[in-house]
Amino acid sequence: MLLLFVIVLSLNTQETVKAQNTDKVFPIDSKPYNKTYGQWSSNWWKWAVSIPTDRNPLKDTTGQYCDEAQSGPIWFLAGTFGGAVERTCEIPAGKAIMFPIYNAECSTVEYPELKTESELHNCAKTQLDKTTSLEATIDGVKIPALEKYRAVSPMSNLILPEDNVFGLEPGTTPSVADGTWVILKPLSLGKHEIHFSGSSVDFTPSGLINFATEANYDLNVR
Repeated sequence: MLLLFVIVLSLNTQETVKAQNTDKVFPIDSKPYNKTYGQWSSNWWKWAVSIPTDRNPLKDTTGQYCDEAQSGPIWFLAGTFGGAVERTCEIPAGKAIMFPIYNAECSTVEYPELKTESELHNCAKTQLDKTTSLEATIDGVKIPALEKYRAVSPMSNLILPEDNVFGLEPGTTPSVADGTWVILKPLSLGKHEIHFSGSSVDFTPSGLINFATEANYDLNVR
C-alpha cells in the first residue's frame, strides 16, 4: 500500500507541476499586451530577419546575441535553421518570453510566383502541416498539448538588411508565417531553463527530407 501511495503521489505531483507550467503560458486565444499570438509571431519574424547574419540570434551558438534588437514587453528567443544549440541568456525582470517550437514563413522574395496573402498562407501552412514532433519544457517540466498553440500571422512586410540570414537581396517583402509558439508570462527572478524542439518530414520526388530544430536556453532573469 505504501508503494502504491508513493506512485500515486508522484503522479499527482507531476500533474500539478504540469498544470503550473500551463499557468505560466498565455492562452492561445488571449491577447498578451493587446496583440494576438499571430500578431506577435509577425513581430517575431520582423525582429528575426532584421538583424544581419554576423550577430543574428538565429545563427548564434552561445547566446551572446540574445539581447540583440530586443524591445517592448516581450523578449524573443530564437530557434535554429536546423540542428541543436545551447545558449545562455540574461533577461530583464518583468519581460514575457516568446519562442517558436516550430515555425515557417513564406515571402514574395523567396517565392515570386506567390502574389496574395492567401497564397503565402497556404505556402507556410503546407510546411507546418508536415510537423512530426513538438516539445517544450520549462525548468525540466513539459508544457502539454503544444499542438493547441499554432497561430498564423497576418501578412506583413519584412525588411531584409544587407547580409541577411536568408542570403537574399536586401529590401522589403510581404510575408505570412505559420507556427507553433509559446508566450510565457514573466518568470520569477533567478535561473531558469527553457528547452524546445520540433521536426518535420517531407516526401519529395527526390526522396525523403527530415528537418529538426532544437534549442536549450539557460536563462538568468534579473
